[in-house]
Amino acid sequence: MNSRWIDLKAQDGGRFKGYLSLPHQAGKGGKGPGIVLIQEIFGVNSHIRGVADQYASDGYTVLAPDIFWRMQPMVDLGYGQDDFQKGIGYMQKFDFAAGVADLAAAVAALRGLPECSGKVASLGYCMGGMLSFLCAANAGVDAAVCYYGGGIHTKLEEAGKIKCPMLFHFAGNDSYIPASAVEAVKQTFAGREGVRIDVYPGVDHGFNCWDRPAYNQQSAALARGRSLAFLATTIG
Repeated sequence: MNSRWIDLKAQDGGRFKGYLSLPHQAGKGGKGPGIVLIQEIFGVNSHIRGVADQYASDGYTVLAPDIFWRMQPMVDLGYGQDDFQKGIGYMQKFDFAAGVADLAAAVAALRGLPECSGKVASLGYCMGGMLSFLCAANAGVDAAVCYYGGGIHTKLEEAGKIKCPMLFHFAGNDSYIPASAVEAVKQTFAGREGVRIDVYPGVDHGFNCWDRPAYNQQSAALARGRSLAFLATTIG
């Protein structure tokens, strides 16, 4: 893959890193629509970098910013119990307002890259799913995809600010997101044009991650196909 780490400038003047993965044809002057890929609590780890490369192989210019940089730059955790607890600790200390501002800076930086053809979507998993929702409200993205975004139901007052198309993926047997939270999201967006909410029966939180025990190939493939179709019709 044609990938590298790049420097990003925060709105308050700090600097942080982002993993940039480019379409195959980028070396020949090609470009693609942009995706700001938002990590789980485990950092921009090997799985997130793999997802970035996956979407780049579909023709997107993908940027995965290191959103934990204000606490610890370049967090890269696995999925064992010790790393899980470390990730929970980072999430509990995370400044979500500053994180959304950093994501807005990443969106602007991605738009400015010569390999980005203009429109930019956010796409995130777990904590990143909730941040993708907040990007739709506050970061000027053209579309947003939210995979099992924990806590979205606590931020639904932001929904009125969202004007872009959205796609939500929820696990039917999510051990972290209760069915009542999913229902609250459904009710908030009921009748809203351009918003789709899919629930995947019988699978748990994290079903998209091939490195986690919860991985479910069928649901992951179905969700990815829906995400690609959604992206194709919203950002190109």
